[in-house]
Amino acid sequence: TIFRWLHLFFGITWIGLLYYFNFVQIPTMPKIPAELKPGVSKHIAPAALFFFRWGAAMTVLTGLIVAWLAGYIVQALTLQAPYLLIGIGMWLALIMAFNVWFVIWPNQKKALGIVPAEDAVKAKAATTAMMFSRLNTMLSLAMLYCMVNFS
Repeated sequence: TIFRWLHLFFGITWIGLLYYFNFVQIPTMPKIPAELKPGVSKHIAPAALFFFRWGAAMTVLTGLIVAWLAGYIVQALTLQAPYLLIGIGMWLALIMAFNVWFVIWPNQKKALGIVPAEDAVKAKAATTAMMFSRLNTMLSLAMLYCMVNFS
């Protein structure tokens, strides 16, 4: 169905940006000269975070629609056989999306100066956002395993 394709598209967008942040942007930022860092923090990161958080929301929404249309949403979310594996994947995705919207994004807004914050608060916010982003990266491996092994 169209929702499966949308779920795949939004999922690739979300997880692709998650991996970009963790494997490219975060490790590269210390190597970027100070005068060039605003190009990332003021332009690239906010744009990437927009697609990151909405990719997360739309991945979850379309995934729930797919499960509902296929008739297994309740069984999966309540971890009933034979939907245990996809149910675990769905719960991992819900946890990850929660982290995106309620931990990573609010802290990134402070760290990037989108909302006012003192330097110490910005530094703490950047660390918190990074730690939860790393957590999501680890959770994504299990979540993807559950998704691709569901039949």
